[in-house]
Amino acid sequence: MNTLILASAAGAVVGLALGGLGGGGSVLAVPALIYPLGFDPAAATTAALLIVIATSLTGLVAHARHGRVRWRTGGLFAAAGIVPAAIAGALSVRVPAGMLTAGFAVLAAVAAVRMLRPKREAAARAGASTAAPPAGRVARTGAGLGTVTGFLGVGGGFLVVPALVTVVAVPMAEAVGTSLLVITVNSTAALATRLTTPTALDWAAIAPFTAAAVLGAWDGQRLAARVPVAALRRIFGAVLLAVAVFMLVDAVT
Repeated sequence: MNTLILASAAGAVVGLALGGLGGGGSVLAVPALIYPLGFDPAAATTAALLIVIATSLTGLVAHARHGRVRWRTGGLFAAAGIVPAAIAGALSVRVPAGMLTAGFAVLAAVAAVRMLRPKREAAARAGASTAAPPAGRVARTGAGLGTVTGFLGVGGGFLVVPALVTVVAVPMAEAVGTSLLVITVNSTAALATRLTTPTALDWAAIAPFTAAAVLGAWDGQRLAARVPVAALRRIFGAVLLAVAVFMLVDAVT
């Protein structure tokens, strides 16, 4: 019963962040699986990919219904990340737990800083070029994001959305929906290779966590309509930064 309650509560928080902010929630999934639920880092990052896929697909369907997904652009961007995501996913399960935790803590800190300093991100979006970007730059960016997704088990929405806006010149209104396509593809590629390596997964925790995250994502969209997004970003950013510091200290001690 304790596992059910903890998993449901953690999943709801992750879903609220994803639904309310369009990114950043999946970064909370890994520490939530490691600490309250007792997953080891390798199992946590694998389980997080399952959760990310389910929540991203849910959001993708909702955005697609409103015509906010650029399928061709997102498909090309995601295609560049499939192989890197698969390779990184296979390598991740062989990395020492402390190193994996430290790497994730650094990524979480980066995500937190982006949430706490949205003005810089907004300026980058405002300066996005409308010209078609070089194919090589799109491929490199997509490959880099695929590597992050595969290795650390996160969707990377907080990185994918700005990349689509500034590198591929996708309007912000469509970047969030398109990012969910990229996240789903990369996460699926990473998960496919991870599942070839035996990893003990606690489905009694993963199932309620995923269900709560999916439901929380819908609630997060409604919450975003009532609460200023800037306030939500600061709250989740502060929580994520505290989690990142805790994980980094835990990894080096």
